[in-house]
Amino acid sequence: MKCPFCGNGENKVIDSRISKDGNAIRRRRECLSCGKRFTTYEFVEEVLPMIVKKDGRRELFDHTKIRSGIQKACEKRPISTDVIDDIVENIERECQEFQGQEIPSSVVGEKVMKELQTLDAVAYVRFASVYRPFRDIDDFMDELKDLLKNKKKEEKS
Repeated sequence: MKCPFCGNGENKVIDSRISKDGNAIRRRRECLSCGKRFTTYEFVEEVLPMIVKKDGRRELFDHTKIRSGIQKACEKRPISTDVIDDIVENIERECQEFQGQEIPSSVVGEKVMKELQTLDAVAYVRFASVYRPFRDIDDFMDELKDLLKNKKKEEKS
């Protein structure tokens, strides 16, 4: 770690503690050359997979795209941003398990749909109507019938 004041690479750690949010280690350091103090933060590097799109393109995993899609599906629904953030975190955590491998975008989409199906039927249908390749209205109606059948099973349980 170079000193931000003089550029010297020799310094010592005076104090270490966990950051307020618990996601980093805060280290107070002192430069052995100029004697000035500075703070550094140590974070865990998250290795997220590459996403393989339907057309074969590859993109870095982007949680903002997932959040955007979920927010559009949940628009004007009684769903808080905290709940949406939790869903995005769940999906990101599940995708981190692939540790640098490639994941088809369809797998990520299915994870989103699974989360939305348990959360809100309207948001689920909105997302599915964009995400799933329905050939015609009959395919869409079949999906709605499955949703209603599953909902009735849950209510009986």
